[in-house]
Amino acid sequence: MNHHLVRTVDPPSRRRRRLLAAALAATLVATLTGLTAGPAHGADPLLSQGRPVTASSTQSAAFPASAAVDGDPGTRWSSAAADPQWLRVDLGAAATVSQVALTWEAAYATAYQVQVSADGATWTTLRTVTGGDGGVDTLAVAGTGRYVRVYTTARGTAYGVSLWEFQVYGTSTATGCDTTGNAALNRPATASSTENAALPASAAVDGNPGTRWSSAAADPQWLRVDLGVERAVCRVDLTWEAAYATAYQIQLSADGATWTTVYATTTGAGGSRQLTVTGSGRYLRVLGTARATPYGYSLWELAVRTTDPTPTTPPPSGGDVLLSYGKPAVASSHQDDGACWQCTPARAFDLDPASRWATSPTTGWVDPGWIYVDLGATATVHRVVLQWDPAYATAYQLQTSTDATTWTTIYRTTANPGFRQDLTVTGTGRYVRMYGTARSNGYGYSLWEFQVYGTGGAPTAPPARPADPTFPATTLVFADEFDGPAGARPDAAKWTADPGTGQNNESQYYTDNANAAMNGTGQLVLEARRENAGGRAFTSHRMNTGRTFQVQYGRIEARIRVPRGNGLWPAFWMMGGDFLTGRPWPYNGEIDIMEILGRDTHRSYTTLHAPAYNGGGGYGQEHVWAVDLSADFHVYAVEWDSRGMRFLVDGTQVFYASKETVEATRGPWVFDHPCYLILNLAVGGDWPGPPDASTPFPARMLVDYVRVYR
Repeated sequence: MNHHLVRTVDPPSRRRRRLLAAALAATLVATLTGLTAGPAHGADPLLSQGRPVTASSTQSAAFPASAAVDGDPGTRWSSAAADPQWLRVDLGAAATVSQVALTWEAAYATAYQVQVSADGATWTTLRTVTGGDGGVDTLAVAGTGRYVRVYTTARGTAYGVSLWEFQVYGTSTATGCDTTGNAALNRPATASSTENAALPASAAVDGNPGTRWSSAAADPQWLRVDLGVERAVCRVDLTWEAAYATAYQIQLSADGATWTTVYATTTGAGGSRQLTVTGSGRYLRVLGTARATPYGYSLWELAVRTTDPTPTTPPPSGGDVLLSYGKPAVASSHQDDGACWQCTPARAFDLDPASRWATSPTTGWVDPGWIYVDLGATATVHRVVLQWDPAYATAYQLQTSTDATTWTTIYRTTANPGFRQDLTVTGTGRYVRMYGTARSNGYGYSLWEFQVYGTGGAPTAPPARPADPTFPATTLVFADEFDGPAGARPDAAKWTADPGTGQNNESQYYTDNANAAMNGTGQLVLEARRENAGGRAFTSHRMNTGRTFQVQYGRIEARIRVPRGNGLWPAFWMMGGDFLTGRPWPYNGEIDIMEILGRDTHRSYTTLHAPAYNGGGGYGQEHVWAVDLSADFHVYAVEWDSRGMRFLVDGTQVFYASKETVEATRGPWVFDHPCYLILNLAVGGDWPGPPDASTPFPARMLVDYVRVYR
C-alpha cells in the first residue's frame, strides 16, 4: 500500500513573509560599476555566520552588528550617520579568505575596503572599492587572518551604512574550538548579588540578548555558571551592558570552591568581547574587581565555547545514570483529547521528545500543578532535565520524597524562561516531583520530557542509539547511481512510487512511475507534464525509500539539477520512519535538505519541522546564490549526528541546526530516530504559486545520484 506523504506547507502568513523577503532581496541586487564578481561562493565554506561581530557604531539596539552575520536576510546592522564606519567579524581562528559577499541596505557605502587581521589591531587591505552603488557585492579576495573587516569611508546617502548580510568564505585552520555551541546556555547560574528580581543571574545565560544580569553597586561581584560536567573551555564571550568591568577575571573550577584564573584584565573596555582561554572545569565564573561606572556589573550574555562535544549522556561522575525512563508517573491531572491526545504522565518519561504530558483543560489549568515519577527505590538525584512545552511553569520547585506524601524541595525558581532546563541538584528519595506554582500563560502545565539522573533507584536501561559517525563519513550504506538503460523505471528494491494528489493545494497528480525514468546517460528524470490525470491538470512524480531503507545519522547527499519555471517545486527531503506506522506529521519530524522554487532558482531553502516548530515557524535557512541553480548539477547534503545537522550545497555550509540550540530556543529535537529519503517535483501549491504560460513543460528534475554514508 502506498502512502500519500504529508508534504511540508507554510500557511499563508509564511508565504507572505517569504514573498516579501524575496521581493526585498530582488530590489537589492545590482551590478557594481567597475567591480568583478567573484566565483559563486566557490567551493569554500561560509565562515562568518553566527560568529562574534563588533562594529564602530550602531544606529540603535534594533540594528546590532550581529544581525549582519545571522543568516537572516530580514535583519540588518546599521551604523551612525558619519564616516568612517566598520564592521568586524571574528572567525575564531586564522583562515584563508577567498570571497566576501556584502548585501547592502539602501544606506550603502560608495567607498570601502575589505581587510584582514591576525590580532584585530593591525589590518591588511585585500580589496578597495570606489564607486559602489549598493546591492549585492560579491568580491573575490585572497588573504589570511582571524578577523575580517569591511571599513567604509564614504556613504551613499545622508544616513549611516547598513548591511543585511556580511558573508566571509574560505578555509579555516581552527583547532576544534566549537564557536557555535554555547555550553552555558540555560545552565544554572548564580551571582554574588542582583540589582533586583528583574535582572537575575539566569538572564545572562538565556540566549536572549534583550535580558541581562545586573549586580549591586559594589566591588567585587561575580557571576557563576554550572556547565553540568567538566568541559574543556577554549573561549568565553561576554556581552557587557553599559555598566561593565574595567578589571575582571575568568575562572574555572572543578567543584565551585577552588578557582583557577584563565584570563585577567585591568583595562576592560566593555562591549562585546571574545576571549581566548585554555582550561577545564565544571564551573565558570566571571569575577569583577573594578567597575567602569558608579553602578554595578551588568552582562547581557555570557557564552562559553568548548573543544569537547556537547554531552549527550548524564554526567559520568559517581556512576550517574538515567533513573526515570519508563517509570510509573502520577500527576495532578492530564489531558487526553483532540488537542493533546494521550498526554498522560507517562509520556514525560518515555524518552520520546514528540510526546508530552499536559494538565487537563477542564480541571488542571490552575495553580498549583504537579507531576512525579516513582524511581522504584531510593535514589540520590544529581541532575534533572526538563523540556517544557510553551505551557510552562514560570515558578516551580523540584522535590523528593520517600513516600510520595512528605516532600523536600531541592530546587526552586520564580523566573523559569521555559524551553530546556538542565539542572544540577542534590537530593535523596524514591519519588521526584515537579511542583508548579505559577503558569506562563492561560493554559496549564506541560512537559515533553522530565529526566532524572543519579545513583540508586531501580533504573531501566533505555534503548541504545547508534554511535555518531565521524565526518567525513566514508562507509557507503545506500546508493543509487541511476545507471540503467533509457526508459528504465526507478529500482523497486530501493524506491517506492507514491502516487496520488499532493498536499498544499498542489496542482499535480503523482503517477505510479509513469513520470520517472532513466535517461540512459546516468540520471533519473522526474518529469512534470501538462496533462490531465486524477482530476488534475498536471502530472509528476514522487518516490521514497520508506519500505526499503531508513537511516539514523550519517551523510545523506544527492546530485541534482532542478528545473526553472513559475510554479515548479523540486525537493530532496526526509521523513521520520514512524510516519509510516501512524505517527502524524509533524510529530515524526521532517528534514528538508533542499527545496527550490522554480520562479527564483537563485535561492535554496533548508528547513526542519517538528511539533513545536513547523510550517511558518519551521526552523531553517534561506540561502541566496550568485548563480542560477537550474543551470547545472549541484550536490545537496546533510551531515547528521546526535548533536545536530550541517546542511551543505557543493561543500559550502548553508545552515547548521544545533540540537542544543533548538532545545533551548524552539522546543524538542525529534530527529534522533530513523528517517527515509524522498524525491519529488511538485507543480503549483500555496508556496510556489501556479505555473503560467511561461512555465516550460515538460519540466525535468534530473538526479545524478543519491548516496548515504555512515
